[in-house]
Amino acid sequence: MTVPMNANLTGCRSCDSKHLTTFLRLGTLPLSGHLLRAEDLDKQEPRYPLDVALCAECSLVQILYTVPPEEVFATEYPYYSSVSPTWVAHCKRNVDALVKRFTLGVNHFAVEIASNDGYLLQHFLPHGVKVLGIDPAAGPVEKARAIGVPTLLGFFTEQVSNVVMAAHGLADVVLGNNVLAHVADTNGFVAGVAALLKDTGVAVFEFPHVMQLIERCEFDTIYHEHLCYYSLTSLFPLFARHGLTIFDVEQLPTHGGSLRIYADRNCRPTTKAVQNLWAEEQVRGLNHLGYYRDFAARVKDVQTKLHTFLSAERIAGRRVVAYGAAAKGGTMLNSTGITTSLLDYVVDKSPFKQGRYMTGSRLPVYHPSKLMEDKPDYALLLTWNFKDEILEQQAEYRTRGGRFVLPVGLEVI
Repeated sequence: MTVPMNANLTGCRSCDSKHLTTFLRLGTLPLSGHLLRAEDLDKQEPRYPLDVALCAECSLVQILYTVPPEEVFATEYPYYSSVSPTWVAHCKRNVDALVKRFTLGVNHFAVEIASNDGYLLQHFLPHGVKVLGIDPAAGPVEKARAIGVPTLLGFFTEQVSNVVMAAHGLADVVLGNNVLAHVADTNGFVAGVAALLKDTGVAVFEFPHVMQLIERCEFDTIYHEHLCYYSLTSLFPLFARHGLTIFDVEQLPTHGGSLRIYADRNCRPTTKAVQNLWAEEQVRGLNHLGYYRDFAARVKDVQTKLHTFLSAERIAGRRVVAYGAAAKGGTMLNSTGITTSLLDYVVDKSPFKQGRYMTGSRLPVYHPSKLMEDKPDYALLLTWNFKDEILEQQAEYRTRGGRFVLPVGLEVI
């Protein structure tokens, strides 16, 4: 089943400009973040166009089709943040730094949007900070509540912010890690954040930086769950529209290169970091189509080389599997035309994914212990954003001759 192409977006998700120019078409693909059960394998999954465009007015990079969020974040949404110790440790450092920088304690209230399984908010509890999570996925919400993190089940909207205010008051901190990309109604979302903040409150958001995505050819980060790909340049007008000023920014190595922004009601001075990054984005041309023009050709080059490599290894009698049943892996496999004819299976540490099958490619998902049991020649590292953590966990597999392959650049390690 293919959704008609005329369902595509006609106006920018941020400024509603009609001047959108498509610079990448990845095809008509299934939802990368979903996993199938065995009984689903004889059914054809829904597929949706995955085209990426630049807004000429506000510089926001965005996909042109919106899958209903209720379908994306289904009851069996398989992503649980706490599965990665590296990510949990990263978020603990963030919380500890926020507590110190903004002197947070028992008289303060922190809200996280898209709080998943409580991976971040749990770290506020030892400091006595009151917390509330908001998340639309039932499984992760249940896990969060089980570890003592109160969590509302549902999508964050301006209306929900009013409900939270009525029940708990205004927030000193509103956080969101990797949620800005998921939002279709960007203006309603930011308006809700602004309404929920105290006059002296701070909003802290983390997200992949589109500059790094383009320059490192991280096209697998593009999937239907991610509607927008932000730069500092594109965020300034969106936040300003709702009375918020971005006063600080940090550049992070996470997820292939991310930004962490800090915004408030213009009550703190703007840092040099903001000024410098904004200037760098202008020099590089993130607000001009020319910056993105050769991206599609570079993506095609990566896809061709990867497909050729896997085909050659199969012909030579060597066996290749994949590591990481993540959404980015779905984009890499499905947009490149990689199925069980080239890969045998995928392994993943998450027990919520094991025993399922990846959409499109139909690769079965096993526990990582299968690498040592089966001893394939290569493991294609689809979750390259956790490379160091995975290589450490799989040291024995590598010691015994197994090798990992990074899809972009075909680096073998």
